[in-house]
Amino acid sequence: MHRLATLADLDAVYSIYMHNDVIPYLGFDPMPRPDFVKVLRDLVASQSFYIVEHSGRVQGFYRTSRYEGRERHVAYLGTFAVAPEARGTGLARSIIETAISRLHSEGVTRIELMLEADNPRALSFYRKLGFQLEGTMRCAYKRASDAHYVDELFMAMLLPPLADRSKV
Repeated sequence: MHRLATLADLDAVYSIYMHNDVIPYLGFDPMPRPDFVKVLRDLVASQSFYIVEHSGRVQGFYRTSRYEGRERHVAYLGTFAVAPEARGTGLARSIIETAISRLHSEGVTRIELMLEADNPRALSFYRKLGFQLEGTMRCAYKRASDAHYVDELFMAMLLPPLADRSKV
């Protein structure tokens, strides 16, 4: 079940977000739970941060943002993670496919996302779903724990009717 997040999801979101296998690839460095409350408050206030429950437990989350004006056909997908114990179960694919389907039904024909260049698992995952690499933002990301900067990869997927144009 996909639903909008609430502040009551704090413990579940925090435990996934701050997991050692997840935190390197999301937008914040590790922080204590009380500091994370503001992060979750902002995500909840966006009205675009979704919780995914599976078997009665929060197993993942993601955020979608629609652009406006001439870009209203475009959505951005981010802040995506699944509980580490759910890896390899097909849940991540199901979550993203459901999000894509919902966005498409709302008129979105282009979905964009960014991921760290040092995350080959995510790159492979998004490619299998049909996202294509459109560019690299050099030295765009820096974790507090690292001495070096990380490139971010910009990927996008075209949905019908745009997807049909890309074959011409």
